[in-house]
Amino acid sequence: MECVILARHGESVFSARQLVNGDVGVAGPLTERGEAEARELGRSIAADRIDLCVTSDFERTRQTADVALAGRDVPRLVVPELNDPRYGGFEGGGLEEYRSWASAATSRDEVPGGGESRWQILDRYVRGFRQVLARAEETVIVVIHSLPIAYVLAAHKRTLPAQRVPLVAHAHPYRFAPAELDAAVTLLEDWCAAPTW
Repeated sequence: MECVILARHGESVFSARQLVNGDVGVAGPLTERGEAEARELGRSIAADRIDLCVTSDFERTRQTADVALAGRDVPRLVVPELNDPRYGGFEGGGLEEYRSWASAATSRDEVPGGGESRWQILDRYVRGFRQVLARAEETVIVVIHSLPIAYVLAAHKRTLPAQRVPLVAHAHPYRFAPAELDAAVTLLEDWCAAPTW
């Protein structure tokens, strides 16, 4: 592997309204703006040789990949470990309401109503990124969600996971050498072994 490109999906009907959706059974397509963002992502990676496209289970990631890679014969791989969180009782509600709860919770606190704790989410993301890093393809694009990318971007700067992280821009490519992504994921693994909050 020579390069991993991480990209958040384009704007979806949920992100446009600042709502959370962690249920893959609920339709959540891109908005018109999201489709335009996905086309721009396609233009920004047009010169890249893409050997594999990884997505989560969610419609918005698969649709973004379809638009960005239109006309290119790129194999696909779904890695559910990179799915958005299961939000429990916050499902379908406001993002800020969930983020306020998460900011006050410990990493082991599970979301009321059957959601995941932040520790469970991060542990799952680590396993998902390890699957990506184990691939033999030279260049892999990973179209997923804001939270896993935000944690990797912070870890790349040697910043430990925080209870609240900034949202990542829609459909923007973040390029990593495998060693860079591996170092970031290793930091996240170490944090999962000894959480700081």
